Amino acid sequence: MPPGTKEQRPFCAAGSEARGEPLVATASRIDHWILIEYRGAWRRDVLGGSLLSPRLKARLREQLATLRPSRLLFVRQPERRDESGRRVFLATSRPGRERLLGLEVEHQEDLHDVDLAGALAGDSALGDAVSHPLLVVCTHGKRDRCCARHGRPLYEALRDAAPAGEVWQSTHVGGDRFAGNVVALPHGTYHGRVEPGDVPGLLAALGANGVDLGHYRGRSAYSFPVQAAERALRGSEGLLGVDELALVGSERSADDAWRVRFRTPDGATHRLDVVAELGESALLTCDAAEPRRPRHYHVTAHAVVG
Repeated sequence: MPPGTKEQRPFCAAGSEARGEPLVATASRIDHWILIEYRGAWRRDVLGGSLLSPRLKARLREQLATLRPSRLLFVRQPERRDESGRRVFLATSRPGRERLLGLEVEHQEDLHDVDLAGALAGDSALGDAVSHPLLVVCTHGKRDRCCARHGRPLYEALRDAAPAGEVWQSTHVGGDRFAGNVVALPHGTYHGRVEPGDVPGLLAALGANGVDLGHYRGRSAYSFPVQAAERALRGSEGLLGVDELALVGSERSADDAWRVRFRTPDGATHRLDVVAELGESALLTCDAAEPRRPRHYHVTAHAVVG
């Protein structure tokens, strides 16, 4: 494509859907989340491009390194632009250890002396437990135009349908080409290609502490091979509850091959073999400089072993 014609490209999300690219096993690998209400402009470099002080930026980077694998999200609700104070949320998505905390500060700079990592580890009484799920919708247009194109109307539909305060716009969550993207915390379940018309079904699934299988990308606490096995097992056994599957173990069985074991509510252990293959070459984001072949994960065998 000639220089200067990037804007004439098809949207990456439209291309991904047209290719029939699977959603399965595409959730970012994250255990811990720091969400900060930030009402300034969201740059492509979220933290580096913000107006937070260098001192606070350094502090947040330290906290994220301590919590690795972790992610910082800036969040906002346009309806709150004139409110005083800033909301902060902390979440852990490890199965069986899920936690969601909320606190409010007068200004973001107040976070410099706050031990966010300690709070998530349970080492302090910082913040209040949040009893309802938190839904974050990626609307980060500076990162990828598909996030704004799909995310903003999706946010409005979710905001109007969900209880007040549960839905927030967010910066990049991963997987621009699967927009609109929704992450439900604290479980870290990813759903993609969600349109406003899909909101009732998604909310019904999440309200039942489950997943919407048709839009399910995976769970952030799991590696990509485990996500593929989990999705296949949910589909074959009709198990949609977030907590209905317990990961027993996983190991690499060969190059680009894994063996994953899950236990189902009846006590049975299921063994699933997963392989990785390269998909069709394509521009994977709206701003990609050159085509790439994404890795896709497929279940090749499934057996009940105990």
